[in-house]
Amino acid sequence: MSKKESQKSEQKVKKDLGMEDENTRKARLKKLLIHKREDIVKEAREEIKKFQSGEKKQLVEAVMDEGDMSVVDLAEDISLRQLSTHRETLIKIDTALRKLHEGTYGICEECGDEINEKRLNILPFAIYCVDCQEKKEIIEKIEREEM
Repeated sequence: MSKKESQKSEQKVKKDLGMEDENTRKARLKKLLIHKREDIVKEAREEIKKFQSGEKKQLVEAVMDEGDMSVVDLAEDISLRQLSTHRETLIKIDTALRKLHEGTYGICEECGDEINEKRLNILPFAIYCVDCQEKKEIIEKIEREEM
């Protein structure tokens, strides 16, 4: 059997078993990351348009007292926090895309083990495996409690 026939045979077996080769996996993950990025950019643009169109200002004009004004301020704070969260997520996605290109995508930054495929499908820009993420969260919780 030639090398080319052997590769085709291996690909067929992987396909039959529901497995995918590395190039197919990378393409699928890249598509997932780009789609997620596009969704976030779209949401951020909509939030920015609300500010530019004066949607919040229209609320301010209808304000009757200081209580109403604080509700408007709160709504603006929430919108700004959403934009900040979108920005942070975009940075994580861009980092994941860079890692995918470099061949280091899906490797835990803490222990160096592979990040579970199910985790990457749910959170495609994860940088820690489940175990390391849990340890990190426990440490952060303890540090917050000590303050």
